[in-house]
Amino acid sequence: MSAPQTAAAPAAGKKSRKRRRRLKNVIGIDPKRFDRSQLKFYAYLIPIGVITGLPILLIFLNAFKPMDELFAYPPRFFITNPTLDNFRQLFAVSANTTVPASRYLFNSILSTFLVVVLTLVITISAAYCLSKKRFKMKKLIFTANTLALMFVPVAVSIPRYFIMVNTGMIDNYLAHIVPLLAMPVGLFLVKQFMDQIPDSLIEAAQIDGASDFLIVRKIITPMVAPALSTVTILAFQSSWNGVEASQMYINNESLKNFAFYMSTLASGTGNAVAGQGISAAATLIMFLPNLILFIILQSRVMNSMAHSGIK
Repeated sequence: MSAPQTAAAPAAGKKSRKRRRRLKNVIGIDPKRFDRSQLKFYAYLIPIGVITGLPILLIFLNAFKPMDELFAYPPRFFITNPTLDNFRQLFAVSANTTVPASRYLFNSILSTFLVVVLTLVITISAAYCLSKKRFKMKKLIFTANTLALMFVPVAVSIPRYFIMVNTGMIDNYLAHIVPLLAMPVGLFLVKQFMDQIPDSLIEAAQIDGASDFLIVRKIITPMVAPALSTVTILAFQSSWNGVEASQMYINNESLKNFAFYMSTLASGTGNAVAGQGISAAATLIMFLPNLILFIILQSRVMNSMAHSGIK
């Protein structure tokens, strides 16, 4: 082989490696670089993203609109003269109530925290039993959980009320927590996600002397973290935004939650016009924690949606 050919071989190999590295960075589920081939995806996804984001933007804009813009005809999407009057009126109304707003907020924070933690513990424990344990009526229990996905909360509100009465949880703080601990969709998602974990991995841990608690904590939980992030968001939303317990099970005003308090502010002002501005400000306050939590956990949620159907 001649000297020029010998020198050209490493150059060609280097160029080939660069090309493969470039394709690896461009092509894939999460590309690192932009390529012209991605323009067709942007042309399809950007309009969908804009349409999806408009309601979220409207929640922010309405909270800062003055009264004349809130009731303008034809309705205006953007703000001409932003103001904080809606929030001032909201805090002014809060200061005149017999039960301080901080009490409602404390009830919501504590109940939401307990619901999220207990739901995660119950969900991952039940999913581990249904996925990796062998016992009688296992398929029947999972089928019952799957059937429960068909029932909306309104359909079971009356039986749930009788259960709350018979268990003595009327006017009890547990009314905010106990009805929300059973989450069929969370159990279904985590169980299907857990089915992808090889049984040999669990058996190897058992041979090494690991208990079920240690297996769930050290092996299972890190591997199903994306699914648990989705369950965290669902549990947080059901508790933080829920008003059913405050409306149906609790008569003591000091035990009601922040969502119920916010829902009564607009009607409690005695002024329908001012109430709309207060309602817009309250809607933003209730929406922000959900948005922040989703932004923090959104990457894990996307992973759970992408891999939950892969065996």
